[in-house]
Amino acid sequence: MATAKQLDAMKECSICTEVYTDPRVLPCGHTFCLKCMETWSKDKQPGDDLSCPLCRKEFAVPSNGVGDLPRNFFVVNFLQMKKSSNVETETGSRCEACSEKGVATVHCVECQQKLCRNCESYHKIFKTTASHQMTKLGEESNTENLGRPNLLSFRNCNKHKADQLRIYCQKCKVAICSMCYIESHNSHKWSDIGPVADDFREQMTSDIDNVAAAADKCGDMLQRLENEKGEFIEQVAKAEMAIGEKAEQLKQMIDVHKEKLMHELSLMKQKRMKEIESVREEIERQLLSMESYKKHVDEVRQKGTACDIAGAAIDLHHRADKLLMLDVIERTLADLGHADVTFTSSDIIVNDVNRTLGQLKLCTHDVVLTSLNLNTAKAGHVIFKYFVKSFRFISFNFVFSEIHSFFSHEVCLC
Repeated sequence: MATAKQLDAMKECSICTEVYTDPRVLPCGHTFCLKCMETWSKDKQPGDDLSCPLCRKEFAVPSNGVGDLPRNFFVVNFLQMKKSSNVETETGSRCEACSEKGVATVHCVECQQKLCRNCESYHKIFKTTASHQMTKLGEESNTENLGRPNLLSFRNCNKHKADQLRIYCQKCKVAICSMCYIESHNSHKWSDIGPVADDFREQMTSDIDNVAAAADKCGDMLQRLENEKGEFIEQVAKAEMAIGEKAEQLKQMIDVHKEKLMHELSLMKQKRMKEIESVREEIERQLLSMESYKKHVDEVRQKGTACDIAGAAIDLHHRADKLLMLDVIERTLADLGHADVTFTSSDIIVNDVNRTLGQLKLCTHDVVLTSLNLNTAKAGHVIFKYFVKSFRFISFNFVFSEIHSFFSHEVCLC
């Protein structure tokens, strides 16, 4: 359960550090003020890639600009509830529901009205308003209640203020009120919003499970990458030691060539480490997006109203599908492959050091990889090939009679 400090942090935009004004949620799950996003994207055109100010995950600017980004209704509701919980009883504050205008004692979150004791009693009796959440004027609401809006309540229509959004238009994929249906949607197939929201909740649960499975797979790939890095560094260290020991036996004659080999080995190490770190960063970015998605969807699923869920479900589902597309990361990891470094000494020596020690060569070979296909959310398998990068040092069998020591070897990255 969120603490009071965590809930207070939800009020502030990460860009302007002020209370949200018209909060909009990005595909990665982070929320910012609309005005802040307009400033952030001032140099971008519709269709351009725009990065999240926090996680740097890129997304395409909507056709009508960032103003088309979906509103974060959970944050909107939270701010409204937080505001109503801090309303202090003013002298002469009157009931806004009855003609007697008695002294108001509570505030109905759903109706957005101050109520006197009599109206509060009737509010709790009538079936249509019995489930409404009310806060006492002048008192801070329970922190848990602030973060948990009533799941049975309905939001009022932005166009027809007095009507509630109780209908879901199947064609337009939007929650509407009865007047909206009469005016604009009377020829469309519709459903009661409650069962639709339940279906979307089930879909969200399935999406979260699939994303969680994908996150576990990313964790496994990251662990494999760590193991590969450790083994590679260990093998590089062994190769360095073997090269050093042999180089000492050739004394001054092979010093120059020794340094050349060590430099080449260092370059191979740097290149390999760069490749590993690049894949690691890509996987960690994917994990960050998945964690952000899980947190956001879990909040919507558990705390969002039916209207919130109906309004956000399709975009969230599309985002889940994109997060499940791990083919690019898998191919990148497959292309990285597994590498081994070995150093094999030889008893053959020649005064021509370049020909004695040999040359390093870079080679590749195919490996077949079987991988779980998470895009179908089933235990299907995809078989594909990837190249394993390797380097090999091949010595030449020439001997010079005046040199009694030896230093000839084979270094292999495979």
